[in-house]
Amino acid sequence: MLVDKEVEAGFYEVEFNANNLPSGTYFYRLQSGNIFQLKKMVLMK
Repeated sequence: MLVDKEVEAGFYEVEFNANNLPSGTYFYRLQSGNIFQLKKMVLMK
């Protein structure tokens, strides 16, 4: 989990460190209240 708090509407950046993860396909979820989106990320090292 990268962010687990309420924030005001706007644009934000969050740093994600993938140094300890192997190359591969990952799925992540963005959630706001009861609404969420599932996305795919391909990590290549």
